Amino acid sequence: MRSRGRAAAVLVQIAFRNLFANRWRTIVIGGVVLLGAFLVVVGSSIVESIDTGMRRSIQGSLGGHVQVFNESSKDTLSIYGSFMGDSVLEPIEDFAEVKVALRKVPNVREVVPMGIDQAVVATGNIFDQALERLRADVRARLDGDRSEDRARAFESGKAHVRRMVALLRDEVARARTLVDEASLRESDREELARSHADLLRATSAPFWEIELDRDPLAALEFLENRIAPLSAEGGTTLIRYVGTDQGAFRRAFDRMELVAGTWVPEGKRGALVGAYYAEEYLKLKTAHRLDKIRDALSRGRRIADDEELQRWVRENTTMTRDILLQLGPREAEELADALRAFLGSKARQLRPLLSSFLDATDGSFADRYRFFYDRIAPHIRLYLFGVGDTVTIKAPSKTGYINSVNVKVYGVVNFRGMEQSGLASMMTVLDLMTWRDLYGHLTREKGAELAEIKRAAGVKEISRDDAEAALFGDGRPVLEEGKAVRIEDPHLRGSARAAPAALLERTYSQEEIDRGVALNAAVILEDPSPGAIRRAVADVGAAAKAAGLPLRAITWQAAAGYVGQLVFVFRLILFVAVLMMFGVALIVINNAMVMAALQRVKELGTMRAIGAQRRFVLLMVVLETVAIGLAFGACGAALGAAFVKVVALLGGIPAPNDQLLFVFSGPALVPTIDATSLALALLVVFVVSVLSGIYPALLAMRITPVQAMASEE
Repeated sequence: MRSRGRAAAVLVQIAFRNLFANRWRTIVIGGVVLLGAFLVVVGSSIVESIDTGMRRSIQGSLGGHVQVFNESSKDTLSIYGSFMGDSVLEPIEDFAEVKVALRKVPNVREVVPMGIDQAVVATGNIFDQALERLRADVRARLDGDRSEDRARAFESGKAHVRRMVALLRDEVARARTLVDEASLRESDREELARSHADLLRATSAPFWEIELDRDPLAALEFLENRIAPLSAEGGTTLIRYVGTDQGAFRRAFDRMELVAGTWVPEGKRGALVGAYYAEEYLKLKTAHRLDKIRDALSRGRRIADDEELQRWVRENTTMTRDILLQLGPREAEELADALRAFLGSKARQLRPLLSSFLDATDGSFADRYRFFYDRIAPHIRLYLFGVGDTVTIKAPSKTGYINSVNVKVYGVVNFRGMEQSGLASMMTVLDLMTWRDLYGHLTREKGAELAEIKRAAGVKEISRDDAEAALFGDGRPVLEEGKAVRIEDPHLRGSARAAPAALLERTYSQEEIDRGVALNAAVILEDPSPGAIRRAVADVGAAAKAAGLPLRAITWQAAAGYVGQLVFVFRLILFVAVLMMFGVALIVINNAMVMAALQRVKELGTMRAIGAQRRFVLLMVVLETVAIGLAFGACGAALGAAFVKVVALLGGIPAPNDQLLFVFSGPALVPTIDATSLALALLVVFVVSVLSGIYPALLAMRITPVQAMASEE
């Protein structure tokens, strides 16, 4: 035993002597190993941090820990959509049954119903909004409100709309100079002439001083039908929303926070608009561009040498129309005076003054930004709609018809750490009853009720082929004469068919919210560890099967679709990079050690001549390689850990775009170091060192004393 210990000590001593005797070879090989270990530690730390960030983002916004949906669905659930669009899912007919069954599963804390879709919000253009306010004043006057405040509001609104029409006339006149009317079709020329005549009438003094007072409703109808459409504004905007039980959603996803307004009262219909959506799609474009320029300047960019910032400035100077149209005559004159004083200009018209004001430079931007929000913003509407407004949402139903529902906006929300994320804070949170009205699914119960109503009313089913004959040919009545049925359906009273005001005021019980259709449900666990989530998927699936529910359960990562697979992509990239790096390292180390073995033929032959066994030589060369690998690998791992720590102390890696903000679960990725990354780096280094040392060791082992003497000759 002692002889083996002495042999091992001699082996180590000789191996380390050889390392120090060939310093340059050791440094070259060690440098490659050090760099590889450094990359493994840093790369694995970043990937693990991304994994953690993605998990926090998805689980904290829409995904939860487990998702369930109808197993007969054509597609797999993808809550953020897929490359082929939104998932096509079959509905869960009765969420209440799902909730009761899944709440019995161990570790389940909450089951949240969901339905994700997109729709159109009818916002009306600037003309529509101004005319609606004027119509409200007109109706109040017709109803007998002759108060001084109402009279002032009416005159102010009338002056504002009159100014808007005058601005529109000037815009149309400028546009006509660019059109070759002779090349137009006869019908287009006639329509252009009618529009011109309408604008002349709408800007004439008799229209405002006589027609509007004599028959205000008819005058307003003319403005709405003939003048407002000429403004060439769509008056609609797309919205992506999730319909849910808002109380359960708020309890489940505590990263959702209120930015403005209030939460939707328990049991009420209402909407919580995503803050990112409000800023990107609802805010006045001029104000939004000013905000983006401010943020860019705060990050060190400069208007003088940044083409994108210069483009935003140019767009602001040329797109002043939305501001001008919102200002009444008195406000326009006051703003013109303020701009003349601010700019030191003698220009009289507001349009050139406003364009000059918005033509900002690096030095003047801060003052002009403050002036805009202090002096201009209070007199205009910055958002198409906001807290307190009631908006009309239109969406295609399950049956293909367009459903339209009014809903009140109670607040603006975002998800903490993902305020600028287009995947999280873009989403508007709707109540489940409004979503069901938009979805328009006919459940089995409602289908049975409808069949009973048809039977009681004597309605006969007619095929498409026989419809024309039934209506016009054989004279048989479709509805039996003398049969009239009064429909008293509590479901219809709670649907979109009821009066809009009644729907907005109604409070729904928890049973009514649960008892109905949903597309999917998020399952929130008490213990969200990876192992517990995997067990919960199996337990939830088993519970659904036992209850006779056609449900499929998947993890949050699978439910996130392509977004959830980003971590796999990052891991694959890291794996390929490490593989290539250590493939190069293996070749470099192997070649260096082979050259070293060939240069040491005399030394190795002499060792063999004085009694060194082949195994001794083999272990010596392998030990040299492993010693280099572990020594420099440990240094590389330590440097990698130190680098990760420094990056974390400096605030992390900032997210360059909205997508990575969601991936990082915040404005920056703050990497962390753990024992797993260090152990992985040392393990990889050890394996590569052993593999790269085997071939040179085999060559060295075959050297004989005769070869050593021959090389000396």
